[in-house]
Amino acid sequence: MSLSGPDLTHLIAATVLLLVAAHGFGRLFARFRQPRVAGEILGGLLLGPTLFGLVAPDWHRAVFQSGAATRAGLGIAYQLGLLLLMYCSGAELRKLLVRGESKPVLGIAVVGNAVPFLAGLAFVGLYDTSRFLGPAGDWFSFALVFALAIAVTSIPVISRIMADLGILGSRFARIVLSVAVLEDLVIYVVLNIALARVAAGNAEGFSLPATLGIEPASALGNGYYIAATLAFFLLPVVAGPGLAQRLADRRGNVLHRASPIAFQLVFMLVLAGLASFLGVAPIFGALVAGILAGELRGRDLEARQAITSVSSAVVVPLYFAMVGLRLDLVASFEPLFFLFLLGFACLVKSVSCYAGARMVGEGRLGARNLAVALNARGGPGIVLASVALDAGIIGASFYTMLVMLALVTSVIAGSWLEAVLKRGKSLLTDERDGSLVAGVGAGVGERPARL
Repeated sequence: MSLSGPDLTHLIAATVLLLVAAHGFGRLFARFRQPRVAGEILGGLLLGPTLFGLVAPDWHRAVFQSGAATRAGLGIAYQLGLLLLMYCSGAELRKLLVRGESKPVLGIAVVGNAVPFLAGLAFVGLYDTSRFLGPAGDWFSFALVFALAIAVTSIPVISRIMADLGILGSRFARIVLSVAVLEDLVIYVVLNIALARVAAGNAEGFSLPATLGIEPASALGNGYYIAATLAFFLLPVVAGPGLAQRLADRRGNVLHRASPIAFQLVFMLVLAGLASFLGVAPIFGALVAGILAGELRGRDLEARQAITSVSSAVVVPLYFAMVGLRLDLVASFEPLFFLFLLGFACLVKSVSCYAGARMVGEGRLGARNLAVALNARGGPGIVLASVALDAGIIGASFYTMLVMLALVTSVIAGSWLEAVLKRGKSLLTDERDGSLVAGVGAGVGERPARL
């Protein structure tokens, strides 16, 4: 269906404003060595009801709410940006998980993830959080999302921070990123269980659970969604290394011969669709597709890098700007509870990561720096908030607080690490030879996912 001239004008105006704001503030934040994503969300925030809608409500409605195609067009861009974000992040996961640091990685990951998660569940059980529930009204799913918000660590944001500081090749970076990979994989599995309960309860149409008549809140339903989620995330292991490359190299693959980029996009969409059919959130289909694409080589690797470049330049900044556009710090924000949430989340996460690091033999200096770095929630925290809001698990007020929590903790982590290095301090004490390891050099100039 073609768009009328006025509808197309509204859609273009909204898209241009969001992209300009996202890149403008993203670049500003990057100049001050802060996460670019924070600037991109701030750009959208200023265009939303918090400022633009408050100062010029008629203009705000004219740009972002008028026109039949504006909401639909931005909604498609939002979902595409989320899928590509997960695809690019998945491609990075395989490269970030390293060997040789298994003892500290497992110790910190177990303690630093389990303790905050259990603390979050305990808090929801003791404090009345009913005002933060979304329209789905599923308390169990809300409790899982709340606990995940306390436990989550951002791989992309902290990796970009360490790349900017020139420490991406250090032992400190290897431990942080490997812990974050393990934590986030567990978190994504739990998140899908929360999403499946709500989505299946509202589902109409074509899906395997609906075809089998599985009730989402039943014992059978819970067992099915846990099994389906685990099975889907184990697909890269079951399929073996090089699945994406083998599919690309098949003789009858006309699509790949015509365009490796088109092949990878179709591969991502097929796995997202398969995930949806099985009752797994489509974003995790894109994540698994990215993990499988992490082993591509030759011109297929160049094609994936081209997808990452375009995504980082257009659709992903647009996604984060629209995350900010949905924030309302005037009507949907409780500053006092947010300050409490921020303090609680930082304290529980940092103390547990510090304890885990000390248990595996890291010195006090290194344990403290690891605890601060792993407290950054960044992109995964924002994705958690976005999908939970879209699923009706949380309301607008709690969504705003989760996004702000992700941004503030990321800024704190970046500022802390930069301050430590500026003072000439080391990030870790290498217990093996007694020397201090600043970790500068090996990772300079590397550019991981920018999300």
